[in-house]
Amino acid sequence: MQDYKLFSKDTPIAIIEDGKLEPILPPSLPLFLQRTGDVEAWLASRAVDSSRVNSRLLKKALRLERKDDVATVLAVNAAMITDDYWVKPIDDTETTYADVRFAVNRFDNLALTGDVNSFDQPFSRTPELTNTGSFEKCWRLKNGAWWMVKVGDDKELFSELLIYHIGKTLGFPMAEYLPDGAYIQSRDFTDGAAVNFEPAASVIGDESDYIKIYEALKPFGKAVCDAYVQQCYLDALVLNMDRHEHNFGFLRDSATGMVLSLAPLFDHNIALVSRGYPKNVTAENDRLIADFSELLRHVGEPFSVRKLTRKDIEKCMAQVPWYLPATDEVYQPKKFVVDYLLNRQAQLEEQNRGLLVLKSRARQGERGR
Repeated sequence: MQDYKLFSKDTPIAIIEDGKLEPILPPSLPLFLQRTGDVEAWLASRAVDSSRVNSRLLKKALRLERKDDVATVLAVNAAMITDDYWVKPIDDTETTYADVRFAVNRFDNLALTGDVNSFDQPFSRTPELTNTGSFEKCWRLKNGAWWMVKVGDDKELFSELLIYHIGKTLGFPMAEYLPDGAYIQSRDFTDGAAVNFEPAASVIGDESDYIKIYEALKPFGKAVCDAYVQQCYLDALVLNMDRHEHNFGFLRDSATGMVLSLAPLFDHNIALVSRGYPKNVTAENDRLIADFSELLRHVGEPFSVRKLTRKDIEKCMAQVPWYLPATDEVYQPKKFVVDYLLNRQAQLEEQNRGLLVLKSRARQGERGR
């Protein structure tokens, strides 16, 4: 790997020589590099998932000589839609941030659907080379804003859009989702890298334990920790089985490097009924609910949240255009979803009440001393 300079917008923040990082402005470095200093791993983490069929077609269409992750991101200076980090060769004195930012995307259809008519275009800079994640998707510029468009079957699309509306009803910070014909689209919540998004992996690595993650977030303040508890509650409520270190994260001020907040909640397409109708209808002995209960006990404070009504959920569902299939076991799919969510909510309320009782007994014990 040749030598590079790492930038935030047009400000140099590090030099990369012989693959090693030499910080210029340490507070402005990506959090992953602050934690590990591993430049190649950071670059590779920004690459399109090579297991996606359409990503392989994309690399062929762009005539990339090397198709490994690091070479893939370097083909576009490691630039992304959702942050302002990028690199250039150390002897390049001309390229600026304006040159590497994405203004068009001529390979959106190829990335999304494998469209044969997009295959023979000449090379042009495309954000698809740094569009991470395992589902076929693409970035599209609409009225000056970037939108992520993603494929899915009806159950996945139904679940993701319904969860967005449920989260909004609960008052949680949600990434905006809208239907887009046969697809679903989500607006870039960084507003073109006005703030930087960094995945949680930058701080927590591949950790999945709620309590350990909560402790790792404490240096960023109570608001970030509280938002994480909200996220865990929503995941437990909607049976989000796929929360991991790359589908949640932080928003940072690009000028100061300060963590501003947890990012809006996104990526709920492997949740609720996306993989079929759960058989544990009552949600008793549910793993996600138990994990959330353990987190609450660790935090030591009851969780305050709006109680959803049947009418609330039905109102959310009315905004979802996709239909769910009936089965021999579930012949009224929408009613099943409403009942299922209400059952999970009741189980979560029970856990919250248990914590209230424990705190009340603790206070009584202190007064009795």
